[in-house]
Amino acid sequence: MGLNLQYEYGQTPLEAEELEGIKIATISTKAELDEWEQQNIEEALLWAMNKKWKIEKILSEVFINDLHKRMYKNIWKWAGNFRKTEKNIGVVAYQIPTALRQLLDDAQYWYQHQIYAPDELALRFKHRLVSIHCFPNGNGRHSRLMADIIIEKIFGLPVFTWGRNQTGKDNPTIRTAYITAVKAGDRDELQPLLAFARS
Repeated sequence: MGLNLQYEYGQTPLEAEELEGIKIATISTKAELDEWEQQNIEEALLWAMNKKWKIEKILSEVFINDLHKRMYKNIWKWAGNFRKTEKNIGVVAYQIPTALRQLLDDAQYWYQHQIYAPDELALRFKHRLVSIHCFPNGNGRHSRLMADIIIEKIFGLPVFTWGRNQTGKDNPTIRTAYITAVKAGDRDELQPLLAFARS
């Protein structure tokens, strides 16, 4: 029985070799995959939010990879490893370490020199991280959790709501609003993402 995924608007398809990395052979639908992933993500969330982290730890390649691994380790063999395939978004695969290093250095500079307000720093980081697209899958959820960790652990502010205050958790307009806000960020228009993250 193979894994039959129906991708939603804005999701990045997995390549055949990435799909072979699934650890639970009985998963056959997107709904089942989502359920297993959500359980794993909740474990990672508890791990991340119940610890005190220094900014140097959070803004490191080790932490970025470890968080992704904790979010998906029970589901995907490649969890926490940079992608090796090309996607419809993101830098060329071999450029991921360099692009991530530049982002981490930039974020340290933004923080040290108070270039941006806390929400804007966290969301600029999130946007750049998802634009790099470090991993085969889960980049959106991973980058949102990174923004939450930055805003709470570095700045002591409440985590983002990511549209949860809009009507209906599964409302497709929420996903559309999120993708639209991320695409505005591609044009260096961050206001829609700032508004969405707190809505």
